[in-house]
Amino acid sequence: MITKRLDPSGKVRVTFSLPSALWADTIYLVGDFNGWDRHATPLRATEHGWMITLDLEAGRTYQYRYLINDNEWHNDWNADGYAPNPYGGDNSVIDTTIFAELKQEEVRAVGESITPVPHVHTRLRLVSTG
Repeated sequence: MITKRLDPSGKVRVTFSLPSALWADTIYLVGDFNGWDRHATPLRATEHGWMITLDLEAGRTYQYRYLINDNEWHNDWNADGYAPNPYGGDNSVIDTTIFAELKQEEVRAVGESITPVPHVHTRLRLVSTG
């Protein structure tokens, strides 16, 4: 699951999470936001699953994948979309472009976050959390 919200700093706070039922010793989030560094961004195991939160620039798309146990690459099936990679597969895509169009005050005032519509990639919907 992916959740997004506009931070008061103007960055988009994105939480990436995987189910706790996923057995793994390590899971890393690897993408263009960390220079595709295989060990820069570890997810942490919590009682709610594996998760990590990053502050990303608004108005961009980012490609990423999960690296499980240092040898298994996985896509995020809740990603906003997919893009071909040079290895014959696809990368997951997270899209923060809608946040560049929103005013911070509006988002803060109504307490909205943006999440992808399940199983419909490349479409977003507003979900009120307040």
